[in-house]
Amino acid sequence: MAFDDFSEPETLGMSRERLDRIPEFYRKNYLDTKKLPNISTLVARGGEVVHLSCQGVKDWDTGEPVTADTIYRIYSMTKPVTSVAAMMCFEEGLLRLEHPVSRYIPSFKKLKVWKGGTADAPELVDCEQEMMVKDLFLHTSGLTYDFLGLHPVEKLYIDKKVIRKNHSLADMCEMLSDIPLLFQPGTRWNYSVAIDVLGHLVEIVSGQSLDEFFRTRIFEPLGMVDTGFTIPTSKLDRFASCYARNPLTKEITLADKGDETSSYCREGKDPQRLLSGGGGLVSTLSDYLNFCRMLAGGGELNDVRLLSPKTVEYMMSNHLPGGSTMGGMGDEMFSESNMAGNGFGLGGAVVVDPILMNQPSSEGTFSWGGLASTFFWIDPEEDMIGIQMTQMIPSSSYPIRPQFQQLAYASIIV
Repeated sequence: MAFDDFSEPETLGMSRERLDRIPEFYRKNYLDTKKLPNISTLVARGGEVVHLSCQGVKDWDTGEPVTADTIYRIYSMTKPVTSVAAMMCFEEGLLRLEHPVSRYIPSFKKLKVWKGGTADAPELVDCEQEMMVKDLFLHTSGLTYDFLGLHPVEKLYIDKKVIRKNHSLADMCEMLSDIPLLFQPGTRWNYSVAIDVLGHLVEIVSGQSLDEFFRTRIFEPLGMVDTGFTIPTSKLDRFASCYARNPLTKEITLADKGDETSSYCREGKDPQRLLSGGGGLVSTLSDYLNFCRMLAGGGELNDVRLLSPKTVEYMMSNHLPGGSTMGGMGDEMFSESNMAGNGFGLGGAVVVDPILMNQPSSEGTFSWGGLASTFFWIDPEEDMIGIQMTQMIPSSSYPIRPQFQQLAYASIIV
């Protein structure tokens, strides 16, 4: 979709005047105050773009402005893409959600569960139930991430360097098979490298590397021309630099330059890079809009069908036991945040209680974000899509995600 193809908001039940509040809000509160280098926001209704704003600069040093085709690191917004790939394999009968992961990765048969002790002398117990494929989608696998490093198991992830840029997904999975699980599979929700493991399952059952599956089965069919695990030198002029904000000191520093020094630029270097199905992609507003429009369209975009409408409906339903929320299954990180009231589907959060969101929303809204504060949501009830792009680590730096939804929902007039 060309971004000069706009629809009048009022014809789709939205107010232009109210949508115009979105860029003004971010300019006053985040750009003028140097809290963010840039922010781009997009709202679509009925599949048509009714709002697009690109403000700020790709890099504070160069001062080059962001544009509609700026390329961003989307980090965990990769997860829904991997989940779609896995469900495409599911539709072809190549895997089952109730299968143990060890059916596909035999070394996972030996997994143990942490009970106590230290990283150097852990006390372990057997799995009461094996990790299932569905546990990978739902983050109920017992796996974790290393970025907190507060638990001895997380320390083992750090010590063993589980997440290495020059690893293959097979290498990562073999390492994980030697590290205890944080909890018994299926008993808790915990954000983790599970989608990276799911990405390796896609490789195993499809016979393609994850980047090749994405390119041939998803990106090319959907016209996602700027999305991938690496960025060619020819597109570096559109690549935004990424910044990081220290949660304690509030100091902002450069995390990754948007030039040939970035690990995403592989030309002339060792070509291998971890094909992280959990967080490895770069993309643009228009590319990710095509992905969201495919999901909002029941698995189809422009006569290209990736999934059945029933499969998409199934993915965008809450799968946590008893209709519980992420915080309700033991992850306190999400119990008091703007994600409160969300359960989890196959690849993203699902609103189960709009009241707990503390702002207007719709039950069944599907969403997720990335480490550098990117975000998207798809609201089937309102037939609305929202996408936000910027480059500030961590995503908890500012409440820009709920603020974007707050302003967007306030623009609905019919």
